[in-house]
Amino acid sequence: MSSSLFSHGKQVRVLVVDDTQFYRALLSGILSDHGGFVVVGTAVDVPDAREKIKSLNPDVVTLDIEMPGMNGLDFLEKIMALRPTPVVIVSTLSGPGTDIAVHALQLGAVDCVGKPAADKVSPEAMDGFASTYIEAVLSAAQASVRALRHSPKTKALIESRPQAHMHSTKLIAIGSSTGGVEALTSILCQLPPECPPIVIAQHMPAGYTHSFATRLSMICAINVREASDGLPLSNGMAVVAPGGQHMKIAAGRSGFVAKISDEAPVNRHKPSVDVLFASIARFAAAKTLGIILTGMGSDGAQGLLDLRKEGAYTVAQNKDSCVVYGMPKSAVQLGAVDEEASLDEMPHVIIRRCFA
Repeated sequence: MSSSLFSHGKQVRVLVVDDTQFYRALLSGILSDHGGFVVVGTAVDVPDAREKIKSLNPDVVTLDIEMPGMNGLDFLEKIMALRPTPVVIVSTLSGPGTDIAVHALQLGAVDCVGKPAADKVSPEAMDGFASTYIEAVLSAAQASVRALRHSPKTKALIESRPQAHMHSTKLIAIGSSTGGVEALTSILCQLPPECPPIVIAQHMPAGYTHSFATRLSMICAINVREASDGLPLSNGMAVVAPGGQHMKIAAGRSGFVAKISDEAPVNRHKPSVDVLFASIARFAAAKTLGIILTGMGSDGAQGLLDLRKEGAYTVAQNKDSCVVYGMPKSAVQLGAVDEEASLDEMPHVIIRRCFA
């Protein structure tokens, strides 16, 4: 669907899945009040949801992940494998719930939204939740989802092993947003431990990125961690910008160093891909492979152009493999891209550019 679907009078058809009557009514009411959505049905558990997805064929499913019987994660994996449908997870996203939410994104959920506590719903909190929920469902309605292509449970190194000598690339910088968690999982779990340092700005709120990095480190040959201020970078390491903060890269005594800042959002995002890319363009672009992956909007396009102008080789995920072809499209239109590649091709592009 295009971003102008409301202007053409087409409503997004949504199935709301939650085992609690309070939340089914709340979520349905928010969507119905908006006018751009129609709730085609609600479901109380997985069997109910399975039948209604088949009979109602919704554009988007909003799914609780803590339900009796088969849990939402197992159901999500089956949806993405057998009947790919844009899914927004709506659940408790604190404590253990945060790790579950990240797992859901790795399995192909388009977005995750935290439920407001049923006994602590102030008007201000409700307004904020409603806005976030509507934006997430709208993003999902514009997403292009496909059958799950990997199982983020076991290490899977790329078959073509790198040769002994490193290429001129000394740093890999990646920016991503909607659909990026699944894309990054697919790419990073195929890279060998000899890779140059990898720095990542993925649009995620605070609390998600630590769980995301931890989960990635369990399934990748490289070491993945959430960045901290002053952290030295080394080969075989990938660092993820902390949610709710910007990450820049600076020169250290013996290599690159991550710098974390709490400045204002850029392009409405924090972390911002443009902030990360621009910091590298100032001193290390010629040594950098810049990559922009799936995501809504244009964050990262200008930064990728800055990298390319200073000598970096730049790659964008192609339209056919993107969940949302927004950020890569903006970069291509700006003239910031040397090469477009599918998600399946991306690990091979990285190996080719990083090793002689």
